[in-house]
Amino acid sequence: MKFGIVVFPGSNCDRDVAWVTQGLLKQPTRMVWHEDSDLSDIDVVVIPGGFSYGDYLRCGAIARFSPALRSTVEHAQQGKPVLGICNGFQVLTEAGLLPGALVRNRDLNFICDRAPLRVERNDVLWTQEYRAGETITLPIAHGEGSYYADSDTLSRLEENQQILFRYCSATGEIESSGNPNGSLSNIAGICDRQGNVLGMMPHPERAADPQLGGTDGMRLFKGILAAVGVAL
Repeated sequence: MKFGIVVFPGSNCDRDVAWVTQGLLKQPTRMVWHEDSDLSDIDVVVIPGGFSYGDYLRCGAIARFSPALRSTVEHAQQGKPVLGICNGFQVLTEAGLLPGALVRNRDLNFICDRAPLRVERNDVLWTQEYRAGETITLPIAHGEGSYYADSDTLSRLEENQQILFRYCSATGEIESSGNPNGSLSNIAGICDRQGNVLGMMPHPERAADPQLGGTDGMRLFKGILAAVGVAL
């Protein structure tokens, strides 16, 4: 399976993702410059964290117009996997691949920490290496990571089971004390209706190497490989 990591001016987590996909999992990986529109050789598109185009206007607002992103939309519409992490999640909402928006954190501060998350379901390709209801811990690092959507959109996300990860307490309760940024419904990650597009604010690539002190994020990457029968 070949991963393509889209690199915008201002991306800063692209090499972190490449270390996981190529360095640890030994999968072919190509860095896709934002002006490159050819994704024909790519199986999984990853939009990494960072500050694409300096976060001018809004986070992800300019990135959505890049040639690579337009090709990513086509990739997703063909049912192929797309993963947006942190700034990548913001880009996916700006591009319309996922509903809602990411706005300023509740306390208007940049948050850099580790956050407990509850896995809401494990029957999609991204989460099949987890247990439904399991509590995991992933790093977060964002200033505009509070998920917002209108009430109708939130209702549809719940009805269609598109919420894959929620911020929670250390013991898995969904409560305000476990919500670091004010995200509505404690949302940390959602997918599209088909389940092939995932956007999440926490960083699974920063919790994949045992040398960093945690590997809860590695199972997300292994899940996508297992879904297509890649043996590790």
